[in-house]
Amino acid sequence: MDMKKLLFLLFLAVTCTTLNAQNKLNAVTLKQLRAREDSLKVFADSMINANAAGSRFMSDSNFVKGFVRALKLPYSFDYPFDSLQSVSRLYAPDSSFRIFTWQLKKDEYFYYQKGAIQLRTADGSLKLFALFDASMFTGKPEDSVRNRNNWIGAIYYKVIQKTWQGRNYYTLIGFDGFTVSSNRKWMEVLTFDERTGEPRFGGPFFSVRHDTSKTQKVMNRFVIEYKKEASTTFNYNGEMDMVIFDHLISESDEPHRPETYVPDGDFEGFQWKDGKWMHVAKVFTEVPDEFKRVDPYLGNAPAEDALRDKDGNIDEKKLEERSRKNIEKAKEKEKPKPKKPGGGE
Repeated sequence: MDMKKLLFLLFLAVTCTTLNAQNKLNAVTLKQLRAREDSLKVFADSMINANAAGSRFMSDSNFVKGFVRALKLPYSFDYPFDSLQSVSRLYAPDSSFRIFTWQLKKDEYFYYQKGAIQLRTADGSLKLFALFDASMFTGKPEDSVRNRNNWIGAIYYKVIQKTWQGRNYYTLIGFDGFTVSSNRKWMEVLTFDERTGEPRFGGPFFSVRHDTSKTQKVMNRFVIEYKKEASTTFNYNGEMDMVIFDHLISESDEPHRPETYVPDGDFEGFQWKDGKWMHVAKVFTEVPDEFKRVDPYLGNAPAEDALRDKDGNIDEKKLEERSRKNIEKAKEKEKPKPKKPGGGE
């Protein structure tokens, strides 16, 4: 058998397997999933917007239990849950897994990140890894390799698949509304243990040179932290095959205070080479129009509310804006209502 015919038969087999899985998500299961999704929407909104902390935590508990029950239905992997707007749902490029991430509001100062990884299975059964955010318990998250029980939480908006020496590496880019005065964006590599199948976050995949250093530093994950009101670019550009992000400076000349950092108009990047993301200190000599801003500190004017573009990808700027609006909305609800004259409300 010649190579072309063999490749065609392999392609046909994969296509038939995919179609077969989609066909097994039958009308009865679809009806059940849609009904459960409708219930989950209420809990997902309440996790962020309920006035009382107890209500938010109860909603999160109900959401998690209901979500797991829904995912246990046969071939749920092929159901998009696309009405859960407050939950990020990303498929790996090779469709071997998908990752869900969301946040739970503790108070006006702090959000927990929550998450789960669902693997595609041949028989449609559920294989799920819950992710537990331990970022509040570590002082140096860039220097550690993590498992699902001590994950550095983020709301992921991009998955990039790369290969090196026959193995798959999935790079995750995500947003974290870190404190009341600053946000973070994370980039790290997800792999799966070849023996146990367990997810592993981080590793010596980032070779970085900072402004103040002449040498490259190898890091397990990469982060930028910046002023809450600033808008930053941090995403993968497929045409350039590069992750591109804003170069940041302290607007008050206080480099020890990340909450003062804002974009200065230049861009840095990462290129995948020999199994590592290699730092590029300056991406453009002249910034293209699509990367220019109306205001270098605040970014472009707000766009429409949808978090996804026409290709279904999450827009990280809109994700930041949605997070900011959720915080403002919650704060507004917590303000005491003015009393009417005479003691009435």
